[in-house]
Amino acid sequence: MSDLMTCMPFEQLLNWIREEHDTKHTVFGIHRAYTADPSKAQTIFNRKLETPIGPAAGPNSQLAQNIAASYYAGSRFFELKTVQIMDGAELSACVNKPCIKADDECYNCEWSTELYVPQAQDEYIKAWFLLAFMAKEYGLGSMDGYQFNISVGYDLAGIKSEKINTFIENMKNAESTEIFKECRQVLLNHVDEFKNFTKEDVDKISPLICNSATISTLHGCPPQEIESIANYLLTEKKMHTFIKCNPTLLGYDFARETLDKMGYDYIAFGRFHFEDDLQYVDAVPMLTRLMKLSSDLGLEFGVKITNTFPVDVKAGELPSEEMYMSGKSLYPLSISLAAKLSREFDGKLRIAYSGGADAFNIDRIVGSGVWPVTVATTILKPGGYQRLKQMAEILDEKGVKAFEGVDVDALNKVAEDAITDKHHVKPAKLPGSRKTNERVPLLDCYTAPCEDECPIHQEITTYMHLAGEGKYEEALKVILNRNALPFITGTICAHPCQGHCTRNFYETPVQIRDTKLLCAQSAYDQVINTVKSAKNCDTTVAVVGGGPSGMAAAYYLARAGAYVTIYEKREKLGGIVSSVIPDFRIDDDAISKDVALLEKLGVKILYNTEAPSVDELKKEYDHVILAVGAYKRGQLDLEGEQAVNALEFLENFNKTGGKMTPGKNVVVIGGGNTAMDTARAAKRCEGVEHVYLVYRRTKRYMPADEHELLLALEDGVEFKELLAPVKMADGKLICDEMVLGAADESGRAGVSATGNTVEVPADMVIAAVGEKVPTDYYEANGIKVDSRGRVLVDDNLQTNVDDVYVIGDGLYGPSLVVKGMAHAIKAAEAIIGGDISESMSQMLDVQELYNKKGILEEPSDKAEGSRCLGCSTVCENCVDVCPNRANISIKVPGMARAQIIHVDYMCNECGNCRSFCPYESAPYLDKFTLFANEADMANSTNQGFAVLDREKITCRVRFLGKEFEWTKGEEGKLPFGLADLITAVCKDYTYLLG
Repeated sequence: MSDLMTCMPFEQLLNWIREEHDTKHTVFGIHRAYTADPSKAQTIFNRKLETPIGPAAGPNSQLAQNIAASYYAGSRFFELKTVQIMDGAELSACVNKPCIKADDECYNCEWSTELYVPQAQDEYIKAWFLLAFMAKEYGLGSMDGYQFNISVGYDLAGIKSEKINTFIENMKNAESTEIFKECRQVLLNHVDEFKNFTKEDVDKISPLICNSATISTLHGCPPQEIESIANYLLTEKKMHTFIKCNPTLLGYDFARETLDKMGYDYIAFGRFHFEDDLQYVDAVPMLTRLMKLSSDLGLEFGVKITNTFPVDVKAGELPSEEMYMSGKSLYPLSISLAAKLSREFDGKLRIAYSGGADAFNIDRIVGSGVWPVTVATTILKPGGYQRLKQMAEILDEKGVKAFEGVDVDALNKVAEDAITDKHHVKPAKLPGSRKTNERVPLLDCYTAPCEDECPIHQEITTYMHLAGEGKYEEALKVILNRNALPFITGTICAHPCQGHCTRNFYETPVQIRDTKLLCAQSAYDQVINTVKSAKNCDTTVAVVGGGPSGMAAAYYLARAGAYVTIYEKREKLGGIVSSVIPDFRIDDDAISKDVALLEKLGVKILYNTEAPSVDELKKEYDHVILAVGAYKRGQLDLEGEQAVNALEFLENFNKTGGKMTPGKNVVVIGGGNTAMDTARAAKRCEGVEHVYLVYRRTKRYMPADEHELLLALEDGVEFKELLAPVKMADGKLICDEMVLGAADESGRAGVSATGNTVEVPADMVIAAVGEKVPTDYYEANGIKVDSRGRVLVDDNLQTNVDDVYVIGDGLYGPSLVVKGMAHAIKAAEAIIGGDISESMSQMLDVQELYNKKGILEEPSDKAEGSRCLGCSTVCENCVDVCPNRANISIKVPGMARAQIIHVDYMCNECGNCRSFCPYESAPYLDKFTLFANEADMANSTNQGFAVLDREKITCRVRFLGKEFEWTKGEEGKLPFGLADLITAVCKDYTYLLG
């Protein structure tokens, strides 16, 4: 496929908007329109502006459809993508693709329009007409309630060139351009078809498209050059003017210290740009002079903060050596520069803003007198353009004041708070990939990442929805369908589901674990009476070990009708959960409720009973499941004294009720969840003053769940990072000091010793270094193991001994409770010869889910179901995040859920959809693709089709590596689903075909 975009004719754009709006009730995939209140409009550049937000110069303001989508969602100020003398194919050859990565803080390596400048001009003029039409036809606001702002660069010679000069003049007054005449005539040709838009309205569309410009210069541009461009635009072109200012004005030390403090220490940049870019000492007098000049000319002048921030590519983020950073990490720098300049000029300097603005901070930014505000990163994330509506409505509610100067104190407070704002501080741990290992299918690609990542694949979106409606009893039944331990998992599960929740791309994941526990607590008494076994399946099973995996296996098997006996050597079930996990995390009462479910199903539990040998068990039972855990205690080898095993410490802590005296200074070695539990328990022991947690890397690379890590910090555990333990002597732990190396493409940094040593006070040293599987036990029972002592099992977890299975931590070593439960499901299904449950997943209300898209909302007292995006019914992340609208949601008759196609001619291969597709795929490469013609198809390897005859529905198709001609009605060449998809495009989405 080609990364060159094809500009659509105005008539196709107009027809597309009209047909999609009237038949699908959306515009370029945007489901909810923003309606402006003209009475709330402010004035800037002597023109009205209904709300002071819109897209920043970038991928969302490059094509007419981008601008139209942005307007429909709530934009009214459009900073058009920068034009410069280098354009078209010459520029495209300089931009490596993919060029955008916005899954957390944003990076990009593109800078100005990839179109030829005359094409860009035509796109902007077409958009101007489309917005006027939508404003009146759909009642979205005034036809003069929005503004375009051109962005030009990068030097004065280029701006004075014939190409750019013509662009500027035509944007100031487009009346004589062919595209202006064409757009006007197309509207007149169709005017009788419109409901509200009249011929008089066509006549009202002003050719005076733009009277303001933002100057964008390359890094290193001399101050004299910048000032000369501003002088030229003000005096020669009579344009209101903004100058883009870069955070490099803050100085290297401020930027480095701020980002390090906020957790962005891995973002690499040198001093070069700070020393080579415009200096603050030069900027202030320059801005002073330009403020006076503009005032003398009766024009408005200000700064636009900020240009994106140049950083080094270190971990293969994008295929370039340098990239530009924006979004959440840029915000503290951008807003700090705004505050610094406002102090410098006593609030008199007008400041336009971009750099990490979103629904969480827009009211404070605008409320301090800083506007207009343009955004890019937030609308490149799931929800996409739709996020603009929330921002616009927040400003409607708060009110936007006419500009009378910046409120310096208010803006300084915004900047001060940015450094600790949780929406901008980097989490203690870097997020991992949120993708499945599967390739995105051509059809039915909706998927809930939470359910995919859950080892037992609970029907999460269904029970979240039910819980959100207060239907806890129904929700708990859905939970119990696949989850045998709702109280244990609702309390201490490491919830990998939440790490993959699409809400992570909004703000905070849906609180799935807490909701599970809420359902269990709210409906347990009602639901336990409904728990029953199926008809006897005539099999008997012995489960050795009553930990979580053993309990789960017993539950699934007993519910299926098997006779199950658990052998548990302790006095209670729960295994490591009851004996080792501290009581302050989960108490026996919660565990006992899960045990009661087993008793309700008739499971026989033998407490304080060592199980006989496997041979003996096989004489009495048809099947044996070994769920013995990884009970062989690990040992850390240190010089000097021996460290205490963490599990032994925790078990004693629970047995004594925490009445232990390990000394004033306790050191815990390790970085996993057990280490966190150990350190937190030690903090609760009598006489302990300090608990130090020693780890050879930093917090970011610890294997512990972030939630557990943060709880340890809250409890006062002192983290000693970059230390490798060597020796214990004289009440001290001697450690080698370590240093992190460069991160690799996985994001993990190497580590090496510096040659220095560090002493940590230590009355007791506890090692949380992991436990080992009981190899000796297996071998004694005739079960084969590998060279590492781990059991050899088949795909059903059956050992070499027929009808004997191994599950849980005893299989591969310590892991998550819920992974042990997944083992239990696999073994149970092998024993009963079928699924342990039927699906209880429900398709949710589609419109209700679309109404949630693009709304940022932190957890609150409201039910978390209201925040769940229902991805198992509607995903469409790739549709949301595509700036060019090149991924399209198609409703196919007979299919319950929408299908996705990729439109080749609208795509520039920015790659943004790759970041957010929950599959290990890139939709722009891997989804079924609509090509404009056979030539475009030949220039691509994508599977897809080009329509040859839309009436007969004859297409050129590429499928499974073969190309052929296909006509509707032919059987055998295409699966029915793809045939129906193509038919739907040709019949119901004709506007895609031009």
